[in-house]
Amino acid sequence: MPVVAATTSPPGPLDRPAGSAFTLIFTTLPALLRLTCGLAGAVVALAVRTPPVRVALLAPVVAVLTAWSVWYAVRALRHGIGPALVAGDVALTTVAAAAIPWLVAPEVLPGEGSWIAVLASTTVINAQATAPARWSVPAALLVIAGYVGGAAAAGNPVEARGHAATLLVQTACTAMTTAVMRQRIGRADAAFADYHRLARAAMVARTAREAERRQNRDLHDTVLATLTMVGLGAVSGPSAALRERCAADLRTLAALADARTTPAAGPVALDDRLRAVLARTPELTLRPRQRGASRAAPRADTVAATLEPCTVPAEVADALADSAAAALANVARHAPGASAELRLTRIAGTVVVEVSDDGPGFDPATVPAHRYGLRESIHGRMSTVGGRAVVTSAPGAGTRIRLEWPGVH
Repeated sequence: MPVVAATTSPPGPLDRPAGSAFTLIFTTLPALLRLTCGLAGAVVALAVRTPPVRVALLAPVVAVLTAWSVWYAVRALRHGIGPALVAGDVALTTVAAAAIPWLVAPEVLPGEGSWIAVLASTTVINAQATAPARWSVPAALLVIAGYVGGAAAAGNPVEARGHAATLLVQTACTAMTTAVMRQRIGRADAAFADYHRLARAAMVARTAREAERRQNRDLHDTVLATLTMVGLGAVSGPSAALRERCAADLRTLAALADARTTPAAGPVALDDRLRAVLARTPELTLRPRQRGASRAAPRADTVAATLEPCTVPAEVADALADSAAAALANVARHAPGASAELRLTRIAGTVVVEVSDDGPGFDPATVPAHRYGLRESIHGRMSTVGGRAVVTSAPGAGTRIRLEWPGVH
C-alpha cells in the first residue's frame, strides 16, 4: 500500500480552539484598555497643570505616552501582544510613575485617582493578562516600586502606601485569574486534541476495515465464485467466456496486490455495465427478451435481460453491476438448472436492478451470519453508495433480489 509522508505544522485555531479564544480575548481587551486609558489620561493630565507640575516636561511625556497607547493597541490587534510590547509598557509606566512630582499636581494626587495611578493600574493588569506569571509579577512589582518612589518624592507617603496596596491586589487577582483560566483552557484543548486523535484513529481503522471488506468482496465475487462454478461443473468443456472471466479475475488479483484502484471518472452507462456482467457469466446463457414478451417455458440455465438505458456515477455503476453479478453467481451456484431474469428500470427517479430466478429459493432468516455472499457482496456493497438491497425468497418460491439507488432525480 502506498505510504503517504506525514507533515507537521504549528497548531492553529482549529487545533487549539479554547487557547485561541483565550488569546483573542486577552489581546483585544488589553489593547482597548490601554488605548482608552491612554487617551483619557492625556486629557486629564493636560487639564491640571498647577505647580510644581512642569509643563515643559508634562507635554512631551503625555505625547509619548499617547503615541505609545495608540501603537500598543494597533500592534496588539494586528500581531498580538509579545514580550517586547509588555516590556515597553512596563518601562514607560515605571519612568512616568517615578516622575510624579513633576507630572501630577498635589491636589489631584491623593485618593488614587490621578492619571498616573490609572496608568499604573492598567499596566499591571495588562501585564498579568498577557505574560506568564514568572515575568508579569516581577514587572508589576517594578511598576509598584516606581509609583511608591514617585508618590513619596511628591511628599505623599499615604498615597504611596495606599495605591501600592491596590496595585498588589490587582496584580494578585489578575495573575491568579489568568493562571486558572490558562490551566483549564489547556485541559480543554488537551481533551479536544485527544478526541480528534481518537476520531482520526477510528476513521483510519474504519477506512482500513472498509478496504478489507471491499477486497474480500472482490475476491468472493471473482476468484472464489469462479472456482466454485468450475468445481460444481457449471461449465463443461472449453469456454471462451470462462477464459475471459479468469483473465478478469487475474486482473482483480493484480489490482488487489497493488492496493490501488482506478475507477472510471464521470457518469457511465449502467445498462452497458450489466451487459458486460452477463457476458462474464458463462454458466448462464443469455436469453434476450423484449418488453411484453411471453414468460412461458423458459429454458434452464438461461437469463433474460430487460435493460433500460440508464446513466449513473461510476462508483454507483460499480456497486450495482457487481451486486447484480454476485446475485447471478448465486443463481448458478445455488439454483443450477433454474432460469433467471435481469431487469434495469427507473422508478420515480430511483434506479432499480432486479435479479430473479425460479429456483428452489431459501429462507433468508436461516442464512448463517458468517456467510459472506448476501451480507457483503450485495447488502454491504449497496450501502457504500447510499443504496439498499431487498432480498425476497422462500423455499420452493424462487428468489428475487432488488437493488435500489435513489440518486437519480
